[in-house]
Amino acid sequence: MRGAGNRKRALLLHGGWEGHQPEQIAKFAADSLLQGLEITCSRDLGLLNADTLSDISLLVPIWTFGNLTDSQLHALLAAVTDGMGVVSWHGAASSFLKSRSHKFMLGGQFVGHPGGDKVTYRVELLANDPIVEGLEDFTVTSEQHYLLIDPAIAMTSIVGPDMEWVEGVRMPVAWTRSWGKGRIFYCSLGHTQDVLEIPQVLEMLRRAVNWAAKMPLTQTQPERIQ
Repeated sequence: MRGAGNRKRALLLHGGWEGHQPEQIAKFAADSLLQGLEITCSRDLGLLNADTLSDISLLVPIWTFGNLTDSQLHALLAAVTDGMGVVSWHGAASSFLKSRSHKFMLGGQFVGHPGGDKVTYRVELLANDPIVEGLEDFTVTSEQHYLLIDPAIAMTSIVGPDMEWVEGVRMPVAWTRSWGKGRIFYCSLGHTQDVLEIPQVLEMLRRAVNWAAKMPLTQTQPERIQ
């Protein structure tokens, strides 16, 4: 039985492109997001196998670029179909790019960030989803991702400082979706740890962890920021 025992298990995989500081962000995730879960933290994609994943309730892949073998991809998709949740952000939409079915499962793919990493934009949180219910909209200065996407729970309007032809396009910042019995959450924010520490982002990710791992969705109200 998946997640049998007193505590559900999370697999925190971190690696790929070092520019996204996967080891540092993995520590942040373990310390700040995955309380209440038994955590396995590893850089080994070989853990994406049927035996290991059979007892994992939540996968948190902190990975940019990289490649999956056919057997790793098959094991991942089978585990999610069987009920394993996935919570991911930022570089995950640019991971395992040769694996089309991984993009299909995740629900989107990164294709660009007009203006680089110093774009200031507003994130609008839609009140019709419990993962963001009650949270205030906020402004962030970071990369603004242009994605090929599924339906969203948080939106922004592309600023487009060096690509005026995409200015004003409505683009999701986060979404949820199902894959078989599994629950998927993705958020494009997180280029640096300070963005993940924005109170609304942190609370959204904490709720997403509980939702994807099928644990009670406790909600707190972070301090309001403009």
